[in-house]
Amino acid sequence: MSLLEVRGLRAGYGAADVLHGIDLTVEEGEVAVVLGANGAGKTTTMKALAGMLPRRGEVRLGGAEVGTRPDRVVAAGMSLVPQGRGTLATLSVLDNLHVGAATRTDRKGIAEDVERWFGTFPVLRERSGQAAGLLSGGEQQMLAVARALMSRPQLLLCDEPSLGLAPIVVQGLFATLGAINAEQGTALLVVEQNAELALDLAHRVHLLEVGEVAATGTAEDFRRDDAVRRAYLGF
Repeated sequence: MSLLEVRGLRAGYGAADVLHGIDLTVEEGEVAVVLGANGAGKTTTMKALAGMLPRRGEVRLGGAEVGTRPDRVVAAGMSLVPQGRGTLATLSVLDNLHVGAATRTDRKGIAEDVERWFGTFPVLRERSGQAAGLLSGGEQQMLAVARALMSRPQLLLCDEPSLGLAPIVVQGLFATLGAINAEQGTALLVVEQNAELALDLAHRVHLLEVGEVAATGTAEDFRRDDAVRRAYLGF
């Protein structure tokens, strides 16, 4: 049994479906990446999985059906780092982290996790009392990742984590995501515009085209595919 099993996922905006029956899986401890051109439905997929859009179809995490409200999705063990970071701008860094732990009641564990993510992202400790909206783009992305991890998810959804960030910040962020996966076993489902960087992180790749999964395979499979290389890797 896969950690995440998605069958026949349909979602969209208003009366128009953007996703037309997507099937995909993520295994325990796996990094899965979703590639696709603009308009393929990547962000719609992430929002639908996170309960931010109405959806139809089956979404199961650890064998159990996942609810369609964001709070129930988080409680089930799936947490989203949204595109554009989505930090709570008027709240402090520390308060943002506590919001990320809203589904938990173990105060000692919450305090330990705050320290863990302050250790992973030292700049957040330095800015702990500062409003999140005053952080740099890179610092806000670090906070968004840490906040999502405060719920101790089994699966972390990351929607375009490199968007708008300097290359050196992106490299550090992806190294951290890789370490979180390797050291904690947290599975990742990542939508990413930087295909080369995404393939370096990925175990499995799902290619979306016009709201449907056109291909699934390993990162090496995709590197060997001439059409994929030309369309997404630029060589």
